Amino acid sequence: MKNKLILSLIALLFATSISFAQTEPPLDGVYQKQNVKTAFVTPYAPLREADAMWAKRVWRVIDLKEKQNLIMTYPRAKLIDVIMDAVLAGELTAYNSNPSGPKDFGDEFKVPMTPEEVAQIGAGVDTTDVEQLDGTFQKVVTVRELNRDDVVAYRLKEDWIFDKQRSIWEPRIIGIAPILIYRNSGGEEVGKGPIFWVYFPEARKVFANAEVFNRQNDAARFSYDDLFTQRMFSSYVTKWNNEKDFRIEDYATGMDGLIEANRIKQWLFEFEHDLWEN
Repeated sequence: MKNKLILSLIALLFATSISFAQTEPPLDGVYQKQNVKTAFVTPYAPLREADAMWAKRVWRVIDLKEKQNLIMTYPRAKLIDVIMDAVLAGELTAYNSNPSGPKDFGDEFKVPMTPEEVAQIGAGVDTTDVEQLDGTFQKVVTVRELNRDDVVAYRLKEDWIFDKQRSIWEPRIIGIAPILIYRNSGGEEVGKGPIFWVYFPEARKVFANAEVFNRQNDAARFSYDDLFTQRMFSSYVTKWNNEKDFRIEDYATGMDGLIEANRIKQWLFEFEHDLWEN
C-alpha cells in the first residue's frame, strides 16, 4: 500500500512537470537571440566646452517613404512602436512639442508629458447615427485611438561638432520627434506636425535593446541605436542655426528649397574636408 502511494505521487509529479513544460512556448527559430536584447549603450566620448572648437545645430527630417528608411516601418519592429511603448510604460520621457511661451520653441525639452497625456494624443470619441431595422436612428459611440500608421516621418535635432581634443568631426543627435498626419473627424488630412520630442541620449537605452530588421541577413540584426549612431538612414535638412531662426521653407520653396537643403549638406561635407587640407 505504501509503495502504491509513492508511485502515485511520482506519477502525479511527473504529469505536473509535463503540463508545465507544455505551457512554455517553443523556440521560434533554431537558436536563442540575445545579442540585441542584452546589449548595453556605448557611451559617447566625453566632450568639454573648451574642446568644442566649432559647432553647428542642424534640423533634418527622416521621410519614411524613402526606401532606405522603410526598415523603420517593418510591422514587427516599428520605430514608432518602440518609442510609444517605452513612453507609455514610463521608461522614456516625452516632451511637449507645442511652444509654451515666447522663449519656448517646442524642441527644447522644457515641458515633460505624463504617459496619460501621451495616451490622449490622437484619441477621441466619435458619435454616429446608425439606422435601425425599424427606420429609427441610434447613436453609436466609438472610442478612437492614435493610429500609429499616420506617423510618416521623424524630425531630428542634432549638433555637428569638431572636437579638437580627439580631432574628430561628428554629429550627435539631441532629439527626435515623430511627425503625425493630423486628420479631422471625417478622416481627411488637415496637416502634419511633431506629436512630442524625445531626448535622444535618454532614448538610446531603449533603442539599444530594440532590434531592427536587416533586409540582407536575418542573422545579423542590429539595434535602433546602431541605426542612428552609425547614420544608416536617409534624411534631408530643413533648418540650421541662422540669425533669423528661419527654416528653409520660410525663404525657399519647391525646387529652391531642395537646392538650399543640398547646399547646406554640401557645406557641412566640404567643411569637414577642408579641416584636413594643408
